[in-house]
Amino acid sequence: MRNKKVIFILLIAMFTTLFPVQVFADDVIADTVYVNGNIYTVDEDFSKAQAIAIKGQYIIGVGSNEDVKRFVGESTKVIDLQGKTVIPGLIEGHMHYPGEGQKLLQLDLFWKPKDVILAAVKAEADRLPDGEWITGGGWNQEVWDIPEFPSKEDLDEVAPNNPVALRRTCGHATWVNSLALEIGGITKDTPNPQGGEILKNENGDPLGILTDTAASFVTSKIPPLTAERKKEALLLAQDELFSYGLTTSMDAGSSVEDIQQMKELYESGDLKIRLYVMVDSGPDAEVYYEKGPEIGLYGNRMTMNCIKFYTDGSLGARSAWLLEEYSDRPGHVGNSRHTYDEFYELVKAARDNGFQASTHAIGDAANRQVVDIYEKVLKENPLEDHRYRIEHFQIATLEDIQRIADLEIIPAMQSVHATSDKNMAEDRVGPERIKGGYAWRKVLNTGNIIVNGSDANVELVNPYHGLYAAVTRKGRDGEPEGGWYPEECMTREEALRSFTIWAAYGQFEEDIKGSIEVGKLADFVVIDRDYMTCPDSEIMNILPLATIVGGEVVYEKDNSKVTVMFEGMPMGFDSAPILENGRTYVLAKNLFNNLGLEYTYNEDSNKYIVNEMEFDAKDDYVPLRLVAETLGYKVNWNQNSMSVSILR
Repeated sequence: MRNKKVIFILLIAMFTTLFPVQVFADDVIADTVYVNGNIYTVDEDFSKAQAIAIKGQYIIGVGSNEDVKRFVGESTKVIDLQGKTVIPGLIEGHMHYPGEGQKLLQLDLFWKPKDVILAAVKAEADRLPDGEWITGGGWNQEVWDIPEFPSKEDLDEVAPNNPVALRRTCGHATWVNSLALEIGGITKDTPNPQGGEILKNENGDPLGILTDTAASFVTSKIPPLTAERKKEALLLAQDELFSYGLTTSMDAGSSVEDIQQMKELYESGDLKIRLYVMVDSGPDAEVYYEKGPEIGLYGNRMTMNCIKFYTDGSLGARSAWLLEEYSDRPGHVGNSRHTYDEFYELVKAARDNGFQASTHAIGDAANRQVVDIYEKVLKENPLEDHRYRIEHFQIATLEDIQRIADLEIIPAMQSVHATSDKNMAEDRVGPERIKGGYAWRKVLNTGNIIVNGSDANVELVNPYHGLYAAVTRKGRDGEPEGGWYPEECMTREEALRSFTIWAAYGQFEEDIKGSIEVGKLADFVVIDRDYMTCPDSEIMNILPLATIVGGEVVYEKDNSKVTVMFEGMPMGFDSAPILENGRTYVLAKNLFNNLGLEYTYNEDSNKYIVNEMEFDAKDDYVPLRLVAETLGYKVNWNQNSMSVSILR
């Protein structure tokens, strides 16, 4: 990477210090061969192929159908891809793996209107006994009609007898009710902790919003999940990632306890996804300093070789640490987690113990501190191939963008953050500082790479949303027209590299995965349309047909039912859509609710009325294409995935 050519040398019967280099003779018979594909290898030349031959976990042949014929024997399973597109297994370059699974066990509030959230909390309060905690996450006040932080009183009204703690979408602010504040011992006189803030109302009382470290007053009182529930969550996360074609996850901070549970699931054979786990700083890191890195466990499924640090919060919560005051909150510069000396000692300890360093930094002051200290530590104790990372690198000075390239520091920048934050980011930092915000093109123009990801459970884990955001700078609603600061877009090739080979490089594993090449692990995904040529608007609607990890099919799409997509997300229906004579019929009420449209129903005429237009219904079903196109939407059908995508 970094303008250096990556050379893959295949040597017979030889092992590297970390991973075996696989070599295969011409007479080796493949277990499986895939033919007639439209395969993007994402090798150095971004070449294309027709066929892949697999033996065990590894790729033994890539090329034309004719090229791989020699690997086909009587026992070989030959799969005809029928022209479908194949890309390398996608690598989630930054997410919170246990948190994503646990999110699936809680209230899903992702970007929902405030009244919908409160209704969901009330329903939980009505269901649960008094005193039991209500938890969830995903709210974002910036998409509400009134984009202001909510209050404890909002929750008190719907759940007075249950403590409530709801995590903001960024993960750096928590909305709580009065009972939760009481349990956490928070009063108007409670001082702010280092690295966090208890927001106050006009009377000086706690508002009900706790940022960053302040949230621990409350969250530390929530009864932890049992070990079995945590394992259930880990497997739920795996199922979700496989369904999106994600074959590796970079887990951005886990405890020793989390890691042990992962190991137990690998040993039982239940966990098959590849995990590159950053160990949380603090006591968990100290355990690993005694133990040392663990690399390539369970057949290159699990590695602990990195320590995760934090320097600030988030822009949305105004807890990101800025060099100058917030443009929309005078006198406030956010929250710094550590002093310079404190953070220096933390990074130095990671270096002294042989671990990669990775640090969460959002604001330009946080990023400056990280770059300064990385530079100091590496100057004192040089390491030629350190691959130190900055997670997010959202707001940075132009000077520091160049500095990280010069120092070979890798920015892990989640493209979906730009399109999620575009409605408030410039308000926070103003028109000048935003020039160094979410600046992918400026980063790439320095010769650096970008490790992409979703930051799930902060954002949705769907990688095609990230690819779409990277190449368009638009939200899933297609706005703004032309993209938000479109000069910072990636090309489609760059975006795919950021989710594959560059992400693999960010975890020292580019020699074994990240591209479809001989000798590498057979990790790839078959998708329902051509990522490189489909319209921009269709990228977010891509659906995997099959996900393969180490030659094993770990996910296959069920095409017995029609999937309806809107803004890159599947629509939910009380009863499944019906395909009849080439037309898709869906429940009218679900369709209109999913589209956010008000409607009425006339029982006498059996018609639904929307925007003064009438639609005939049959058993509460309406023809999807006819209704959507009449209402001004574009509708596309994909035969490969039996899916309909609806676009504004």
